[in-house]
Amino acid sequence: MLAIFSVACAAVTAQTQAPSRVSTSISISVAARAVQPGELVLLKIKTPANTQSVRVSGIDREFPAFSESPTEWRALVGIDLDVKAGRYDLSVVAGPAGTDQMTYRLIVAPKKFATRQLTVDPAFVNPPAEAQARIQADAERLNRVWASSSPVRLWSGKFVRPVEAPANSAFGTRSVFNGEPRSPHGGADFSSLPGTPVAAPNAGRIVVAADLYFTGNTVVIDHGLGLFSLFAHLQSMDVKEGDTVVTGQVVGKVGATGRVTGPHLHWTVRVNDARVDPMSLLAVLGQTTRN
Repeated sequence: MLAIFSVACAAVTAQTQAPSRVSTSISISVAARAVQPGELVLLKIKTPANTQSVRVSGIDREFPAFSESPTEWRALVGIDLDVKAGRYDLSVVAGPAGTDQMTYRLIVAPKKFATRQLTVDPAFVNPPAEAQARIQADAERLNRVWASSSPVRLWSGKFVRPVEAPANSAFGTRSVFNGEPRSPHGGADFSSLPGTPVAAPNAGRIVVAADLYFTGNTVVIDHGLGLFSLFAHLQSMDVKEGDTVVTGQVVGKVGATGRVTGPHLHWTVRVNDARVDPMSLLAVLGQTTRN
């Protein structure tokens, strides 16, 4: 269920999500499935007429705002998987001179993630020395991608699921590979047959279409304004870097490449480098059926 938190709302939930400094010309409401680590929060901002720019920052990040009308702005606020529970102030500044400002206090509730035990090829748990340079290069490449999103919003309308199968692996699960703890699961897995077409969840530009050590055949879509989709373990890739894609366009086929226990689709969502549950993205920005 999607919750709406408004600065003017008297509901119990709104008591924990409210502005700490009120502007007479800015009003803010929030839509979110939950306000917890790994969740996407949509900030809805109403400003004076003819506002030319809005800046949003907080939780150690900048969140680009986009205009829906001269007085209505939106910003996607990603709460990273590792953010601790507590109070975080979001600074909202309207206009180049910053004459209209508001601080919106976001109360992040705690969340406990499950642990899973997996058995994979030992080379993917403790990679051989000759693979270290490739692993490092892959990581640096993705870090550059997360830091260079299009300044223009490329997505529009509702999002679609990349495959029809339901997610079968919870986002944020702490993984233990061959008895050794590793990084938490930063995406959602979908159990699908090999060769199943994978659809772009929304429009964007292909910024990675390559074979990476851990994620195998990998496609990354830049949806603009810091929003990315990454699809891993693909059997094949039907796009190349630099391509533009539309909602529902096939970008590859489900496979079992990279560090996997079997064929499936892994979908990662990044929002200004915050790791966000893809199911939260669908809940907050809307979900439509594929053609």
